[in-house]
Amino acid sequence: MNMFRQLVGAVFIILSMLSFTTANAQVYPNKPIKLVVPFPPGGLIDNAARLISPALSKDLGQPIVIENKPGSGGNLGAAEVAKANPDGYTLLMASAPLSISPVLYKTLPYNPSSIEPIAIFGQLPNVLLINPESGINSVADLVKRAKASPGKLNYASNGNGTSLHLSAEMLKSQAGIFVLHIPYRGSSFANVALIAKEVDFMFDNLPPAMGLINGGKLKPLAVTSAERNPALPNVPTMVESGFPNFLVTAWFGIAAPKGLPDAVSQRLQNSLQKIVAQKEMVEAISRLGATVTFMNAQQATQFMTADTDRWRKVIEGAKIQMD
Repeated sequence: MNMFRQLVGAVFIILSMLSFTTANAQVYPNKPIKLVVPFPPGGLIDNAARLISPALSKDLGQPIVIENKPGSGGNLGAAEVAKANPDGYTLLMASAPLSISPVLYKTLPYNPSSIEPIAIFGQLPNVLLINPESGINSVADLVKRAKASPGKLNYASNGNGTSLHLSAEMLKSQAGIFVLHIPYRGSSFANVALIAKEVDFMFDNLPPAMGLINGGKLKPLAVTSAERNPALPNVPTMVESGFPNFLVTAWFGIAAPKGLPDAVSQRLQNSLQKIVAQKEMVEAISRLGATVTFMNAQQATQFMTADTDRWRKVIEGAKIQMD
């Protein structure tokens, strides 16, 4: 009899826990959600956040409040989210620096393990650019010229430790060339320098470069994705250009403080997956220069781990470290 009562009690507890979990999933969210964008307004990540937020707000039934918190290469915004309650009401617009920062910086204002991805839903390549009057027509031409005069060529970037800087360092390492780095305050300043022939080449994110490419101001040699980009169908990939291990993609998604309840994480994953499957959203994201590539929390975690390992090799090989 006692054993029967214990069994009934155990079943009751399990059912209560399941009921509580289901109730939580149904209740969330019941107040506005803050989405921290760790970069200034107007950039790619901010634009992606403002694109996805209205649809996410509609699906969740609560306002999404965007808070721009730029600084330290995205680390200040990430730190705010890392220290927030893991309840689903403070989220991070995540991007590539979340993978790069743990191996780039000596110290961070947050513990990288205190942030977990919810989903990744957009990816876009970098593009290798040269001046159209340079006489260089391929990656092979660029490498040949660099090897003929070690240290004579230089490249621009939008700052130390950025994916544009590290993409060029990856090329240096894989091609076995020695070229000098000239950092600028932003990619637009680097573009101007390349147009003015103050530098010899640079990598840039594809979207901001498209206007200059279409206007004939800059010439693309290759994109860094696994496949050719629809916006530049005649431009080969770095893989096609003889660098089978050269894969660099900028990406964006949503992350949260570590410890988010499974029901809440799943609610957000399901919502995001549904939203980015819609034709209108696919087209809107493509206008940012990105492609929809949905990864759930588990897939995003694996992707980010591989991304960190890829950048670790580049950063350690080039002996780059930020304070």
